[in-house]
Amino acid sequence: MKKVELLAPAGNLEKLKMAIMYGADAVYIGGQKFGLRASADNFSLEDIKAGLVFAHDRECKVYVTVNIIPHNEDLVGLPEYIRQLDELGVDALIVSDPGIFDIVRENAPDMEIHVSTQANNTNYASAMFWYRHGAKRIVTARELSLIEISEIKEKIPDDLDLEAFIHGAMCISYSGRCLLSNYMAGRDSNRGACSHPCRWKYHLVEEKRPGEYYPVYEDEKGTYIYNSKDLCTIEYIPELVKAGIYSFKIEGRMKSSFYVATVVSAYRQAIDAYMADPENYRFDPEWLKELSKASHREYTTGFYFNKTSGADQIYNTSSYIREYDFVGVVLEYDKETGIAKIEQRNRMIVGDEIEVVSPRKGYFTQTIKEMKNEDGESIRTAPHAQMIVYMPMDQEVGPYSILRRK
Repeated sequence: MKKVELLAPAGNLEKLKMAIMYGADAVYIGGQKFGLRASADNFSLEDIKAGLVFAHDRECKVYVTVNIIPHNEDLVGLPEYIRQLDELGVDALIVSDPGIFDIVRENAPDMEIHVSTQANNTNYASAMFWYRHGAKRIVTARELSLIEISEIKEKIPDDLDLEAFIHGAMCISYSGRCLLSNYMAGRDSNRGACSHPCRWKYHLVEEKRPGEYYPVYEDEKGTYIYNSKDLCTIEYIPELVKAGIYSFKIEGRMKSSFYVATVVSAYRQAIDAYMADPENYRFDPEWLKELSKASHREYTTGFYFNKTSGADQIYNTSSYIREYDFVGVVLEYDKETGIAKIEQRNRMIVGDEIEVVSPRKGYFTQTIKEMKNEDGESIRTAPHAQMIVYMPMDQEVGPYSILRRK
């Protein structure tokens, strides 16, 4: 059986490292222009270079998004940027626009190109069109069922890979293309500046009755009429593999390092368990429990098994479910003393019960018994963002281990 790829989001260099350490086979990142997450931290060319070294040293790949729907002005400087990415050695570019596709072909003829979900790939004929022009991978449209994806796979060459989203936020619009943000906030979703109006609460106002707001109900539950649940398919790894999906893509370049590490880790375990023994594979509920520890909305399987309905929407709130805080990350660990050097991410207090999660090792629970600052002084609390503290650990840990608190 062909090994599938677990593809993780990386909004900055730290998230790239976390994704890889916790089990990603590849990451997708955005440069400082030409991508669809303009408000993410994103990567300078120097960051991309550093990320490539870190990833390639661990036999992981790095894909760069160049997937805006460009206007003429957006093409300024693009050929030079493509050549720079090619020289750095990125593994593939993610593209949605035919013009950008041609610019990549002209300026980096050996570059692998993945066609973004923004290109609305809903059928095998579209996939074959891109293949004939040199695409290596098609990212399927969000609106496809697993049956439709399977039909596409049957009609395309073996060397054309399919990638599909398997976890994360769902956009209300067609494969992510949206005009609401343009009209309501003056921010172009398709050029990387989405203001996420699908998460807003809506009312109806009649022009002769200004100030009188009538709730807009899709049903009796509430007024968030566009607000989708988050996609989660961890219970359906066998079905995803059998449909012909090669690359399992997690959404979330705007999410935290804690989110990336937690979600990647859970899917890594599930995928590895299935690939090791498909015939005797059994879903472990602990994997879903782990996913619930990262910030999320209620879950749905999107379009994969049936058309979406009111059951796939959240009508009463646009807030996330957040049951755990990311409180620290291990920088170093002294095996002789059992003391870890930790960078604080949220306030910690002596007496807190925490879970310590290590890459590829699961987690253990302990109580914070003692903390010291960089001057070696005992402290009761670590209140300052990214302050360095030293803490005895109940078990051996390594760099990139995460501390979380319920």
